[in-house]
Amino acid sequence: MSMAVNGGGYQPGKYRTPDGVPADIVIFTIVSKDKPSGKKSLPVRELQVLLVKRRVWPFEGKWALPGGFTKETETVYECAERELAEETGVRNVLMEYFNVYSKPGRDPRGWMVSHAFYALVNESLLLGRQAGADADELKLMPVREALEADLAFDHGEILRDALERVRRRMLTTTIAREFLPETFTLAELYQVIRCVVPEFEEPNFIRKLTSTRCRRGILEEVRDEQGRPLASNKYSQRAAQLYRFADQEPELSIYN
Repeated sequence: MSMAVNGGGYQPGKYRTPDGVPADIVIFTIVSKDKPSGKKSLPVRELQVLLVKRRVWPFEGKWALPGGFTKETETVYECAERELAEETGVRNVLMEYFNVYSKPGRDPRGWMVSHAFYALVNESLLLGRQAGADADELKLMPVREALEADLAFDHGEILRDALERVRRRMLTTTIAREFLPETFTLAELYQVIRCVVPEFEEPNFIRKLTSTRCRRGILEEVRDEQGRPLASNKYSQRAAQLYRFADQEPELSIYN
């Protein structure tokens, strides 16, 4: 016979609790490489995601997102921080919660309700990465490849959902600054945006970005001490105006 607790008639035995509360983490980064040519050109940029190859059952040998079970002494976010550090060696990443996954049968070990977090970070934060005890291998995989891979659990679905979130964030915040020098050309900014949002095409990108009133305070021209515009020809034969991000954060898309 179940016993009521707290005098309110609640009987724990009437309810089934999940077998575990995991946290799954999607860490995106943009990898940049110089083009192997003598001509001036923008580097090659590619959106990649951090994956681990599982060492243990279930899905042994398959690629998966980092993650693990929450302890009773920590929050789910604290679990995500700890598991990311234990499985990949990556620390000090500010993650954002985006969804819960509870589809029946998503985990053969039992009823597992997973909470998912994501982050888009500069690759420098991942330089010390290394596989933990539960992983055979750790790698940054191009997102286009990861989307086609047979990932463990429902991690393919989680990855797709996280990608939608990070693309929205690229178009509605100034997160692109994490992948640009302090001063940059609009061509560099446009390339970073399209690296994350390939379908983004704006033929009048430069004109709109420099002339539309709603974008004032977000980007500003770089000028010398005499107030003259500064330009760069680092990636092109013809010098282009340099810009920097100002302090204002947009409330809507700042690019289209």
